[in-house]
Amino acid sequence: MTPIKSPGSTGSTDAEALRAALSAAQAQVSALQEELDETNRGVLALYAELDTQAQQLRQATELKSRFLAYMSHEFRTPIASIRSLTRLLLDRVDGPLTAEQEKQVDFIRVTSEEFADMVNDLLDLAKVEAGRIDVSPGWFELVDLFAALRGMFKPVLVNPDVQLIFEAPQDVSQLFTDDAKLSQILRNYISNALKFTAQGEVRVSAVRSVGAGGQDEVTFAVADTGIGIAEEFHDAIFQDFTQIDSPIQKRLRGTGLGLSLSKRLAELLGGRVALESAPGVGSTFSVTLPLRAPEQANAQDGKAGGPG
Repeated sequence: MTPIKSPGSTGSTDAEALRAALSAAQAQVSALQEELDETNRGVLALYAELDTQAQQLRQATELKSRFLAYMSHEFRTPIASIRSLTRLLLDRVDGPLTAEQEKQVDFIRVTSEEFADMVNDLLDLAKVEAGRIDVSPGWFELVDLFAALRGMFKPVLVNPDVQLIFEAPQDVSQLFTDDAKLSQILRNYISNALKFTAQGEVRVSAVRSVGAGGQDEVTFAVADTGIGIAEEFHDAIFQDFTQIDSPIQKRLRGTGLGLSLSKRLAELLGGRVALESAPGVGSTFSVTLPLRAPEQANAQDGKAGGPG
């Protein structure tokens, strides 16, 4: 005879199966929780390591900026003394100079001025990296800016085969930004253009346009007929200490910081830099700025009558 199972025994078997399944599920959940806890501990350790590295990087950057600022200040005093002494000698304050003496003293003067430019670039770079450069926007006339630049470069236009031309600004007469920072950017552009242009012209222009966001912009461009720059160097040219290898570059000294500094100053003013160039054709360096500095424009409206 076949044994008859009672209903109670079937229910007991089902309960045991459920308990076993529940126990297996709990074990699986515990294993997953353990794995999750271990992953969380690893993520926390990674974040802690990243925070430590970020702090070390900040400290290294701060030390570098402090070192650059300190050395720049220390170099300024002897450079100023050398420049003053060369001026006195060239002015014949202590008596006449022979032709050879004048040549050597003038060489010292030029070298000290180049050294002073390098030190100023290093100091400005240190200030930018440390966030210690103040932006002081205000309305100013573009014709006044161009006139000041024209007067500044007039004494250094020693090559009769190169003309420095300032075009009349197009559709804009005033701009609300930090004119000293903009002047520094354009000085770097013009100085480089004159160095690398043996014949032809350096042309400075300002054109008003409407940007991608619908805001009014002004693009300042410095175009030259110089040696030009190959396309593969266009991005690198705005990086720190970058110099393009060329016969002219080997004869000229510099830190390679001028264009990098120009880019950072443009970004501080809410703008951007650009380059169009080809070897043997020439280069056009530009900086595009908003017509009004975005944050301070409303507070300053009416101080100079607004833009032209």
